[in-house]
Amino acid sequence: MLWGAASGALELRAESGGVRLVGRFPYSIEAELAPGRSERIEARAFAARIEAEAEDIYFLAGHDFEKPLASRNAGTLLIRDTGEAVQIEADLNDGTSWARDFLAAHRAGLIRGLSPGFRVAAGGEKIERRGTGLLRSISRADLIEFSAVTRPAYPAAQIEARSWHPLRDDQDRRGLHRTFNRWRP
Repeated sequence: MLWGAASGALELRAESGGVRLVGRFPYSIEAELAPGRSERIEARAFAARIEAEAEDIYFLAGHDFEKPLASRNAGTLLIRDTGEAVQIEADLNDGTSWARDFLAAHRAGLIRGLSPGFRVAAGGEKIERRGTGLLRSISRADLIEFSAVTRPAYPAAQIEARSWHPLRDDQDRRGLHRTFNRWRP
């Protein structure tokens, strides 16, 4: 069964007691974060941290570091950065109460969004006036985490679910990574 938007950023695939989450966070899309305040994350804004594979990046439930679902250092999160989007793949285990809660909320249609958590690097943003509003364009940021959320700031980042077949041990899983940041006016 498939849930979420066709353009959607996240897809959950369940098999053998585990779940594989596949997601896509598109670049260069403008999102209104608050009335008169918009944000756009430019292509490859997260590339430096994603390419620094020693840096851990997390997949969380609701931006809560007390509720981790996957991470690069644990070997359960892969991230790939392209000129169009950041693509993630996370292997989730339902061995924690918050993972079971997340999976149940997703199945109930309550959690469909993907939200990046990040810090803007020095000189990595430009703010433009637009009439009475502002547009913040982010060109460089340190991606810390992605989170499954109920209402993402970027509506194109959604969650879907379907059955999957795990990769064989000899298949390449390198190259997938993750993204996050929030503008605090």
